[in-house]
Amino acid sequence: MDDMTIYALGTPTPSRAHPGALSVIRLSGPRAADALIFLTEPKAFERGRSARNPALPAPRRMALRTVRDPVSGEKIDRGLVVWFEAPHTETGETMAELHLHGGRAVANAALAAIQRLGFCRLAEPGEFTRRAFEHFKLDLTEAEAIADLVGAETEQQRRLALLQMEGALHRLYEDWRRQGLGALAHLEAAIDFPDEDLPDGLADQVTIAITQLQGEIAAHLGDRRGERLRDGLSIAIIGPPNAGKSSLLNLLARREAAIVSETAGTTRDVIEVHLDLGGWPVVLADTAGLRETGDAVEQEGVRRARARADIADLRILVLDASDPGWPDTMQALTAAGTSWVAARDIVVANKTDMAPVATAGAVSLSAKTGAGLPDLLARIERSASQLMEHGAVAPPLTRARHREALMEAHAALCRALEAPEIALSAEDLRLAMRALGRITGTVRIDELLDVIFRDFCIGK
Repeated sequence: MDDMTIYALGTPTPSRAHPGALSVIRLSGPRAADALIFLTEPKAFERGRSARNPALPAPRRMALRTVRDPVSGEKIDRGLVVWFEAPHTETGETMAELHLHGGRAVANAALAAIQRLGFCRLAEPGEFTRRAFEHFKLDLTEAEAIADLVGAETEQQRRLALLQMEGALHRLYEDWRRQGLGALAHLEAAIDFPDEDLPDGLADQVTIAITQLQGEIAAHLGDRRGERLRDGLSIAIIGPPNAGKSSLLNLLARREAAIVSETAGTTRDVIEVHLDLGGWPVVLADTAGLRETGDAVEQEGVRRARARADIADLRILVLDASDPGWPDTMQALTAAGTSWVAARDIVVANKTDMAPVATAGAVSLSAKTGAGLPDLLARIERSASQLMEHGAVAPPLTRARHREALMEAHAALCRALEAPEIALSAEDLRLAMRALGRITGTVRIDELLDVIFRDFCIGK
């Protein structure tokens, strides 16, 4: 990072179709307040500040000002301005904001005026957040949560991002790092002072501490809740041919996403739709009908359907309620061939408009008329909640970068427990702590920072 004052549009770029009500331009850096003076009170530097006509409004107080081009003096707009004193700001630097009308011409003229000041430059993607990190306003997990919050599309994604932004993962990882450093201090003492009378049982205490840390990290690695929320819960729609699986997909998607035909075996491949169901991000997959067939292409479709069902987080088994033998079909398909979890997977008795029947243990539905859809949505939401909250004792792992570092730390802890010498155990423990430190940014790797912040939007 350089020490120049940066600026960027903090609201969506206005367009002819969507001009917006406001355009907010943000500045951060040592001369943010100077920029505000040059844009709104350019003669203040000549006459000096006075209580009667101050060059700057009081910090953190909005003021109505005319924004002008610093070179020509031409008026650009009349709006609200505010500035914030360092270090008590989002970035830790002096900051300023212009709240102007939302037209494209206004925003472009204001940005051009700032550029003409000569001591400001356009911010790079994520640079405001990166400066907050550089000034210890947040750690990397909290910075990543800001990007997640901006990109959140469902209610549950928003909640998880907010939890992480408030420091839930930071506290967990830093607690582990402190535990590891405590154990490392004991090992270092044993190495540096071999002739001293160290406390009895010190080696056992270190072993217990490392074992406990190893177990907690292993449990965290096994928790897929966060990644499910980021990528979407995988739900597979399975069942025999012509039971209405594609019709159900279209009903949930509220569009013609899959071809519907009375001809059995129409669906040959997996068809995916991304949805928001009850606040949960979902990847809904329609699959080929499960049956024995001599058609080579359909056989491959059935194989893919079973494979998708096996790896799915949830399964929806769709059966034809007009078929008197549907209960036997349900028992056969849930007993073998898929990773069925009766506690949360869902059976749907479809086509109840053709044959209304009691469907104990199943959700009654007519994909044709939509009858029973609210009950099905409630069941999906309940099953998703059970899946996401099962065994929830810690904030979930959210990113592949975190997983990679935690796997490295776990492997190092395993080596530390098995090391034949204290010095080797200490080195492996040190490597484990370094891997944990990379997650929060305690251990600095500039190349890693470049990768993280380049995915942010400009203005953040």
